[in-house]
Formats: sequence, structure tokens, C-alpha cells
Amino acid sequence: MTLQVAYSPCPNDTFVFHAWAHGLVPGAEAPEVTFADIDITNGLAERGELDLLKISYGQLPWVLDEYALLPCGGALGRGCGPLVLTRETGEAAGLTGRTVAVPSERSTAYLLFRLWAANAVPGGFGKIVVLPFHEIMPAVRDGRVDAGLVIHEARFTYQQYGLHRLADMGEAWEQETGLPIPLGAIVARRSLGRERLDELAATIRSSVRMAWDDPEASRKYVLAHAQEMDPAVADQHIGLYVNEFTADLGEAGYAAVRGLLTRAAAEGLVPAIGPGALEF
Repeated sequence: MTLQVAYSPCPNDTFVFHAWAHGLVPGAEAPEVTFADIDITNGLAERGELDLLKISYGQLPWVLDEYALLPCGGALGRGCGPLVLTRETGEAAGLTGRTVAVPSERSTAYLLFRLWAANAVPGGFGKIVVLPFHEIMPAVRDGRVDAGLVIHEARFTYQQYGLHRLADMGEAWEQETGLPIPLGAIVARRSLGRERLDELAATIRSSVRMAWDDPEASRKYVLAHAQEMDPAVADQHIGLYVNEFTADLGEAGYAAVRGLLTRAAAEGLVPAIGPGALEF
């Protein structure tokens, strides 16, 4: 059977998976791809509906019994964290009692936001509203929410909406831990078996390297799914989110993931994971 795969239409994912999705990786069968926002893929993984998915690290503790974390293909990095945006300049304490839009309550962005807010917004929020990430900036601009937690290319475009950066969640995380920012994970069914999981990891690494070796090969695919994004913004997006951690999590990547999930579990935000849970 063809492998059922889901990832977002964002430039980093289409860049990374272009070669595999188009049958260009030697010896690897092209998968059947579903494009979906991260909140959707988080839900698909929790229901166990597909074979391999891009999900939030914030979702990972809920799916580790059925899915294994692959050591490549995901999104970690430095200087690439989620932002809290507002219509007016102000201080974090001004969010007390306010309504904040977030892309998912199971997202890494939300975990980083909650860890930051525990100190920065001691009075707590009034209401958290979940919106698709591309709807958050318009909602802040139009006054439907008081602030928005944004991800992806919003780092490069929020000023076009007349918005202001209140805080950078990644900056806060890096200053506190010194670790890269864990954002999106690639997970695959454990029932596929260790040999198949190793093959999938090797296929994804090949797809990443092929994208780096010939960036123009994926350009049409990237822009076709980038929701009318400016090509220059798409290039910035790829440059920021596709890096050495995409090819291999490595020691620092695993430390970042364990650090995030351990801190989040201590705050009651996610279930605690066992010492070997990140292995496959």
C-alpha cells in the first residue's frame, strides 16, 4: 500500500519533501500526500489516521505510543520562534485579562507561549481562541482579538498588517535555555517496524539534501502551495526553517525537545514522557 503522508503547504515542508513526493529519491516510492494546517495534522496523528505526519512538538506526548519521532525532516532552529503581536505597542503585563488568538492549543508555539506567560503575564489571560494561523493577523488587526500568537512567515509579514511585536517566544526560550527552538516534528507509525522507519528517515534525509543541492527544482511546487506568498518571503521562510536540524536532530535537537516537553509537563501542559520515549 502507498504510504499516507501529511504535511503543511508551507514553503519549508514543500521544499523538504519535494523530491520524495515526486518520486525523485532513488529507491523510494512516492507517498500519497495530504496538505493540512498543523492543527489538522495534530488531530490526524492523535486519531492515528495516517502513516507519517508533520506535527507540533507540543502534540508529541499524546501520540508517542503509536508514532515514533523521526530524527529528520522537522523544524528546529534559532531566531525562528513564534511572536506575540498586538495592534499597539505595550508591555506583556497588558495582556492580563485579554483575548489571545493561537494556532493550536497542542502546538509548540502554545507551549512556548504558556511557559513565557507564566512569568510575563502573572494575571493570566481572559480567553484563548484557536484560529488557523493565516487568520490570526487579520483578527488582531481588525480588533476581534487583543493579541495573536503567530508562526511561520508571519515573522516577515506582520508589519504589513500594521501590527507590533510584543514578544518573541523563541528569543525568550533561547535566552533561558541556550537550546534551539523545537517547532515541528516528523512522526511515523511504530507498527511499520524499525527497518521501515530507518528507511523512511534515510528517504527524508535524501529529499532534504536533494532540495539543498538543487533549490530551483522545488520552486514551482513550493510557490504553488504557498498561498500567494511573495517568492522572496518563501525564500526567507525556507532559509530560516530548513537547517542542520532538518537533516538530523543531533544531540542539541534532542536536548531541545526533551527540555521543552519536560518543562511543559512540569507546568501540567502535556503528559510526562518516559526516558526512552523519543527513541524509535
